[in-house]
Amino acid sequence: MSADKIATEFAVCEIYSGTEPELFALKTRSIRIDGVVTSIRLEAIFWQLLEQIAADAELTLGTFITRIYREVLERRGETGNFTSLLRVACTTHLNQGQRLTLTSSSYDDTINDHQEPERKVS
Repeated sequence: MSADKIATEFAVCEIYSGTEPELFALKTRSIRIDGVVTSIRLEAIFWQLLEQIAADAELTLGTFITRIYREVLERRGETGNFTSLLRVACTTHLNQGQRLTLTSSSYDDTINDHQEPERKVS
């Protein structure tokens, strides 16, 4: 592996490992959804994103989350893992509404840290 590639890989990792711990600290908030108080636990950065998305829509955070809850309930009949849905909503927002297409066949939960790039053999 070349020195440039090692330096580049280190720099990419530094972006993530250098993240302020406060941003990924879990925060629990009580939210009233349709008259029922529930607790939602998310990383601080997701709360910041949700607050910004709600503010952009001129909604309170509680109203925004309630709308998402009602919308998913209407479409699917259940909310499933609602906190995961909120995280995906944040990343979708950051991705400017573009959706990533993932299928079970494209998902691989193994990590290969030393995968070599494909090389063409002539």
